[in-house]
Amino acid sequence: MAQNPQNRHSPSIPRDAQIEKEVENTLKGMTLDDKVGQMLQLDLGQLGRQTFAMKGGRLEMGWSIDSLKLDSTIARYRVGSILNVPGTALTLGEFQKAVPVMQDISMRNLGIPTIYGLDQNHGASYVQGATIFPQPIALAATFNPSLATVMGQICAYESRAADCPWVFNPTLDLGRDPRWSRIWESYGEDPLLESEMARALVRGYQGDDPNHLGKYNVAVSVKHYFGYGAPFSGKDRTPAYISEPMLRQKYFEPFKAAIEAGALTVMVNSASINGVPVHASHRFLTEWLKEDLNWDGMILTDWADIDNLYTREKVAKDKKDAIRIAINAGIDMSMDPYSTDFCVLLKELVEEGAVSMERIDDAVRRILRVKYRLGLFDMPDSNPDDYPLFACDSFAMKSLDAALEAEILLKNNGILPLKEGTRILLAGPNANSMRCLNGGWTYTWQGSNTEDIARHYNTIYEAMCNRFGKDNVILEQGVTYRESGSYDAENTPDIERAVAAAAEADVIVACIGENSYCETPGNLTDLWLSQNQRDLVKALAATGKPVVLILNEGRPRLVTDIEPLAGAVVDILLPGNYGADALAMLLAGDANFSGKLPCTYPKEINSLINYDYKVSEQTSTMAGAYDYDAKVTQMWPFGFGLSYTAFEYSDLRIDKAEFAPGDFITLSVNVRNTGRMAGKESVLFYSSDLVASIVPDCRRLCSFEKVSLEPGESRTVKATIPVSSLAFVGADGKWVLEKGDFVFTCGGMSVPATCTADKKWDSPNILD
Repeated sequence: MAQNPQNRHSPSIPRDAQIEKEVENTLKGMTLDDKVGQMLQLDLGQLGRQTFAMKGGRLEMGWSIDSLKLDSTIARYRVGSILNVPGTALTLGEFQKAVPVMQDISMRNLGIPTIYGLDQNHGASYVQGATIFPQPIALAATFNPSLATVMGQICAYESRAADCPWVFNPTLDLGRDPRWSRIWESYGEDPLLESEMARALVRGYQGDDPNHLGKYNVAVSVKHYFGYGAPFSGKDRTPAYISEPMLRQKYFEPFKAAIEAGALTVMVNSASINGVPVHASHRFLTEWLKEDLNWDGMILTDWADIDNLYTREKVAKDKKDAIRIAINAGIDMSMDPYSTDFCVLLKELVEEGAVSMERIDDAVRRILRVKYRLGLFDMPDSNPDDYPLFACDSFAMKSLDAALEAEILLKNNGILPLKEGTRILLAGPNANSMRCLNGGWTYTWQGSNTEDIARHYNTIYEAMCNRFGKDNVILEQGVTYRESGSYDAENTPDIERAVAAAAEADVIVACIGENSYCETPGNLTDLWLSQNQRDLVKALAATGKPVVLILNEGRPRLVTDIEPLAGAVVDILLPGNYGADALAMLLAGDANFSGKLPCTYPKEINSLINYDYKVSEQTSTMAGAYDYDAKVTQMWPFGFGLSYTAFEYSDLRIDKAEFAPGDFITLSVNVRNTGRMAGKESVLFYSSDLVASIVPDCRRLCSFEKVSLEPGESRTVKATIPVSSLAFVGADGKWVLEKGDFVFTCGGMSVPATCTADKKWDSPNILD
């Protein structure tokens, strides 16, 4: 699964001549007011009202669109896009009533359909009743891109059922800093893993033809372009400082992969890189993305981020100046949710000559092109009768399958699987919560109303009762979250009650971790798991009963002091609505663990490291009086995950002992299931460049494949990769492959090979 080279002169999406003709014809008939209006996106919550109704003697609140307000807004400001929900996920029926109204008003006033978008982060998560999958970090733990494709297909189907043709997903910010509050929205720390997930998701969402999306497809908006996940402070939406080689080689690659796969839109990083806000960077938006990739898609801001150029980043003097900078940099549509000032100010800028009509026409072409590719001019609305499978059992099974492959066994001294009839004490704040299983972007921004909407799914407690029998499961949490206030607030603990309950149990299952959060409200100042939760585990372990730790978290929280107290550790990350059912099956041995960590799990706060660290980050003790060293520590490494069976690797081979820059090489390894249970194994191939002109990474993931093996079954796993994918970005910002020695590793084995020639590429993209 190595990345495919691409020629920069080939368009990322071959254009359809008829669509281009229709775009030009529509553009010719538009006034300046029409054009700047198309470049604005407003929040749906500003265009509706709360409704109240009595049902069975109970007052129920709902929401409906305000057609008069919407009509006057579109008629006056010619608005081209609407996003979001009014606080909480709407029902399918509410969407099917609201969206046709906005499309009817838009077509009547403008002759141009609106494009409506939602943050569907892990399934159609803003549509009540839709199928919710594991969050991206958990999906990445499967190392199975086919599951990502399935999630994309089901999310697209259920989003279109709700008349939403555009999703702000996938999130492709590399999750390389566990302090960051949005690491769970990423697909881990490795650019290849994230790139393969990106390709799979784009195919799932958009289908195979990005020029002609069908009624079961949605347009994607890959986000947040780019470097957003590397804040120097660890706090959300704060500056990143990233070297040119790192920026090009690691952070840009997943977005490039998504563009190559046909992604139609991109959402931009809210913060700055090396002092330059990305929303203000012509280099990043126009040169790298549009020109270098020859991409004709549309660039969207994040939430009110043009305003941030003057309110926070201080690179503009006021809103008008900020709009000038952002539009000239390459922004095509402004997510300015609460204000129509954008239209007025942008029109003034055009009339003053500060923004050219050429730039306006380019932006509007890109917006219209997406709408034509979605078929919205011909069919602005979905037909509800076309979506009979919404929230069907087969979709639910796909989500369960993903959760089964996502949950990771990190430690097992033989306590798992749990035997039938085992008396289980279920403790910890995450033991009886749907909110904790799902995380943010689930029905609400912070995931805080999940308990009400997802009450017919199973918490860990309910799933364990279903599998092991209610009489065998004791719930005494000891520590609970306080649901008002910040996400990490906890009630006064009652650890002694949990300790007392342990006397009646054979084994303790401690469900610890984090409550749901999202973005800046999820910032933290301490990576350690909370003191209350660690005290709970220590007290429970002191009873002498065996302890199983269940880590239910959006990022790896430090557990170094309590891990030795556990006989088994399982990290379920954020597995979604069926995550508890999957966990019960796995703990019982009804299914086998196959998840692997998509990011390094740290051991110490001062040793935050990624698996592909530079070789000089770890050094042995120097001889002589200058006695020092540098040791890389980690709790569990990237790619680590255990199983109930055992896999034996043998006979790692490479088909070429010497290779040239234009070659392909094939690695192969034999994998055998030597245990007594069927299992799935993610086979990870790594490359190491031993000597380079800049300090090399210690290793890089160069290919991976997940295989399923019955007991005693063997398989030869092969990986064919272009030699160009072994290149790196040099100090001059250009891709280079240098002659010299490489080592390839897999399953604890290694094989050497040599590159026989140098090659440097002038293009920012790797070429054959």
